[in-house]
Amino acid sequence: MQSLAEIENWPVPAAAAAVVRADGTLAGAHGPTDRRFPLASVTKPLAAYAVLVAYEEGALDLDEPAGPEGSTVRHLLAHTSGLAFDEHRVTSPPGTRRLYSNAGFEVLGEHVAKVTGIPFAEYLRQAVLAPLGMAGTALEGAGSPARDGVSCVDDLVRFAAELQAPRLLDPRTVAEAMTVQYPGTKGVLPGYGHQSPNDWGLGFEIRGRKEPHWTGATSSPRTFGHFGQSGTFLWVDPDAGVGCAVLTDRDFGPWAVGVWPGFTDGVLRELG
Repeated sequence: MQSLAEIENWPVPAAAAAVVRADGTLAGAHGPTDRRFPLASVTKPLAAYAVLVAYEEGALDLDEPAGPEGSTVRHLLAHTSGLAFDEHRVTSPPGTRRLYSNAGFEVLGEHVAKVTGIPFAEYLRQAVLAPLGMAGTALEGAGSPARDGVSCVDDLVRFAAELQAPRLLDPRTVAEAMTVQYPGTKGVLPGYGHQSPNDWGLGFEIRGRKEPHWTGATSSPRTFGHFGQSGTFLWVDPDAGVGCAVLTDRDFGPWAVGVWPGFTDGVLRELG
């Protein structure tokens, strides 16, 4: 795909990108797609998928208590638990604000480890990474489920294919994960300011009508995914029937704000 070659013009030392169709076939790839990069917050969708596997296995319920008083697993996945961004400190009642929280995902990891008796990194490996053949992906050591994953583009397109045609989860569970939780909730999208509403599913950001945004102007409102502060992103556009993964080795900043949306529009235009 010619559009993927645009990463060669980005102000980054290294980048890799690939696009996968809804039927699981690779539409194109560019750069060192087998190179491992830090994921930063793109770790969260992988962690969320492991939580959903635990739910389907009966180890937990989405509406059982977890985190601060009054909070549930669902609140934690949807960033509405009230926990602060990077502190285990309550800043608002559960369900009232979309407070993007690394701490919330760390609580999720602790909760899954407690109810399954398996350290979260190992549960993630057994439940998601190994079944999908994501051998280059890991949450190493006692890393945070919010941000300490490492992966390669080759693995992430396997995950993007799973999101479009689930094998590990019931499609109804995946559909719920991509449905807005606590509709109308306002909040700050890191790097892009206050959004009203700030739509989010179960561990996946939903584009909705947000402006500005890291996806493209032509991305459908149903587009879901995540980006990371390490200069990484993963999105799936159900209306276009494609998913895209991009990893770089330069931290997110104005450069990414400037080039990511046009890149996504180019991918969608070429496939359309």
